[in-house]
Amino acid sequence: MKLFFKENTLLICTQALQFFIIMSIYWLDGYQNVRPALYAVFLGFFLLGCYLFYHYISRRKFYKRLSEPLQKLDDSLQKTEIAPLAIQLDELLKNQYKLYQTQIKALQQQQMEHLQFIDQWVHQMKTPLSVIELTAQGLDEPDSSSIREETYRMKTGLNTILYMARLRSIEQDLHVKPVVLAKIINEVNGENKRFYIRNKVYPKLIIKNNAITVETDEKWLFFILTQLTHNAVKYSAEKSNQIVINVYEKNSEAIVEVTDHGVGIPNSDKKRVFDAFFTGENGRQFRESTGIGLYITKEVIQHLGHRIELESEVGNGTTFRIIFTSAQNLTTL
Repeated sequence: MKLFFKENTLLICTQALQFFIIMSIYWLDGYQNVRPALYAVFLGFFLLGCYLFYHYISRRKFYKRLSEPLQKLDDSLQKTEIAPLAIQLDELLKNQYKLYQTQIKALQQQQMEHLQFIDQWVHQMKTPLSVIELTAQGLDEPDSSSIREETYRMKTGLNTILYMARLRSIEQDLHVKPVVLAKIINEVNGENKRFYIRNKVYPKLIIKNNAITVETDEKWLFFILTQLTHNAVKYSAEKSNQIVINVYEKNSEAIVEVTDHGVGIPNSDKKRVFDAFFTGENGRQFRESTGIGLYITKEVIQHLGHRIELESEVGNGTTFRIIFTSAQNLTTL
């Protein structure tokens, strides 16, 4: 209705001005009996009102379509009225839709090619790094350890890039199946053995039930646990020599906790630790932080239907808690 009045305001004002001028001419020309003129003005306004009423009723769907936002892109293809303006608008939106779809497909193709390039590049870089690491084993200390430490950091960075690239098409990358939590945690600890030794921070594993099995993606869960343990070790170094990985069940849900006794997270940073590229106060202090790992972690957990909780106190450490719902906890089924 508002759009209709906005469109016809000029017509109404012009018609009113026209009738006023006619009445003024009658009056100034000495015609004192203006009743016929008033009757004519009344008829003019009546006919104008009838025209506007018919114009609005016949184009009500058209005005409604223009006033309401589209709920989905395909709504732009719906037809409205048989009026020439409405038909032309339908044709314009149809052409715009086709152009948009063409551009989207081109961008998707570019993105796919970019992701394939990143995937291939990461795997190509891993080969020379493995060769460098093997060569370093034949060197004397401390050169051997230093080189292997740097190659490990490079591998970790490359894996982060790879997972970040895959995150954009994670729906096609997920493979949900039963996973034994004790088994995958042991694999994470075995993979990061040198990392623990190098930082002099060691994991303490508490598992009340080794048979706890959840429905999740094994590869992505491995990445999540690796990310959480890395953070726990990094922010515990030189303050504590132990992190705790606890696996248990509560209210039919399976829970994995990664707890450190490190620097903790300030209250001002807690709400933003899962934002992309956010490093916070600790990130500025520990300059290896990229602000990517926890962002990927949160995104993957949401796609898998799990939950993640954070508890932290400055100076007393941090606990990240991954919660698998009762439906995902196959141990209780």
